[in-house]
Amino acid sequence: MKIAIFHDYFGAIGGGEKVVIEMAKILDADIITTDTDAVKKIDPTVRVISLGKTIKFPPFKQISATFRFFFCDFSKKYDLFIFTGNWSHAAAHRHHPNIWYCFTPVRAFYDLYPTFLCRQDFITRQLFRGWVYFHRFFDQRSIEQVDQIIAISLNVKKRILKFHHRDAEVIYPSVDTSLYRYTKNGDFWLSVNRLYPEKRLELQVEAFRRMPEEQLVIVGGYAKGDHASRYAEMISLDLSHNIRLCGEVGEDELRRLYSRCKGHICTALDEDYGLTPLEAMASGKPVVAVNEGGYRETVTERTGLLVEPNVDQIIDAVRMITKDPARYKEPCLSRALEFDITKFRDQIENVVMIALKS
Repeated sequence: MKIAIFHDYFGAIGGGEKVVIEMAKILDADIITTDTDAVKKIDPTVRVISLGKTIKFPPFKQISATFRFFFCDFSKKYDLFIFTGNWSHAAAHRHHPNIWYCFTPVRAFYDLYPTFLCRQDFITRQLFRGWVYFHRFFDQRSIEQVDQIIAISLNVKKRILKFHHRDAEVIYPSVDTSLYRYTKNGDFWLSVNRLYPEKRLELQVEAFRRMPEEQLVIVGGYAKGDHASRYAEMISLDLSHNIRLCGEVGEDELRRLYSRCKGHICTALDEDYGLTPLEAMASGKPVVAVNEGGYRETVTERTGLLVEPNVDQIIDAVRMITKDPARYKEPCLSRALEFDITKFRDQIENVVMIALKS
């Protein structure tokens, strides 16, 4: 049994990339992608086939990735194909049987289309409209060739039904809890995310600017050719003395930061799912998250606080947890075990077996 996992690109380290690599290891699958820059930073042992590099300028990066997948042909080499990301399912028309493990329908095309549109100047806005109009049509046509859809959360399942009119089973991405540890509740809060506008890091930056007694460490980067470069530059400007922007770090260093932080904070806009809160919980750390999207499916009142996306509520939550962060340790460790990799492995293997038999 030979399995291939198609993924858009590995330009930056994010939750999606970690999930793809974990799935490849579980299924002993090859990964077929475009850019491979970040693969070795996550796990150099996985088998990766590159279709070639993308054009590092939006939207040509996304278009070039889509066409590389559309024209590739591995139909005779594998028994099953799994698509992840936004563009790789363009290969679905000639690769069957297949499964789309959907992180989310393309947010710039669907639920966040008005938000993306408002960010552009007049000329760029017209170009953006044109790209979305044609590429969204192609996106819908590609998804018609998908045999089965698996969603990463109930939140994403609802988007799939709304925008693609397809049902989906839910299999939550997991954390390997055995890799994480609790060392202490240290003197800093941790934020782990790509430096994208949808992560709303400005809320965190302003909250901690108004809490000079608290420390914030922000970990994460962005990939060239995405829409994030100007936002990342804006976030890095004029940070207050108690905020440190680290960029991307290796997995060992990231787990060390989780083990020693006071707590974890996340503010993404209607997050698809959110793997970082579970990584924090696996380290025995409480989470402050906005009361939106996938965070509602993982964060409970025993493991942290869900707040509205405004600076005042974030400040109140951080100060409340800071009084006694250690009391969240055991509930967080227990909650993380509910999303352990052993459950993910069983569910993915079961779906694959059924797909191969059908």
